Amino acid sequence: MKAQRHKKWLITGFILCLGLILLSINAEAQKNSNNHKIEQGDTVSIEYTLKLDKMGIVDSNVGSNPLTFKQGAKKIVPGLDKAVLGMKIGDSKKVTIPPEEGYGSVVNEAVIEVDKSKIPEKSHKIGTVLQGKDPKTGQVFNAQVIEVKDNKLVLDLNHPLAGKTLYFDVKVLDIKKAPL
Repeated sequence: MKAQRHKKWLITGFILCLGLILLSINAEAQKNSNNHKIEQGDTVSIEYTLKLDKMGIVDSNVGSNPLTFKQGAKKIVPGLDKAVLGMKIGDSKKVTIPPEEGYGSVVNEAVIEVDKSKIPEKSHKIGTVLQGKDPKTGQVFNAQVIEVKDNKLVLDLNHPLAGKTLYFDVKVLDIKKAPL
């Protein structure tokens, strides 16, 4: 009877020790992952608020789904991609991105005139955003009506944020290390 009780205590002690070891390993892994700085190829989740000069907040995902992207994969503007390098989970930063590192400069050649007959009449209003497809590449693009003339519409194919300085408030929510 004593031997059986002793055996139970040994097994219980062994299980407790094993549990403590696993907790310690898990805590160390968690500590190391929280200290990981964003590197090229990592999958990063951020919370952001975008502001423009004189316009205040124009976009934000605070309180909703994070923006998740692969660092360095050119899925976000280059300036923001560079700005998050080296940040860790929980880090916050204010980032100013000039047009060249954002949506680029305004390209004058991207302002074109089109015959009104080629655009539905209900879209003949300044500010209307039209969507088209490049017949050669199949790439979808947006164009905004910026002027209405007698027989023509003037369309701006520049990105709406082209030529603008972007002000981001960014917080890193998660980092998944790139596979080796």
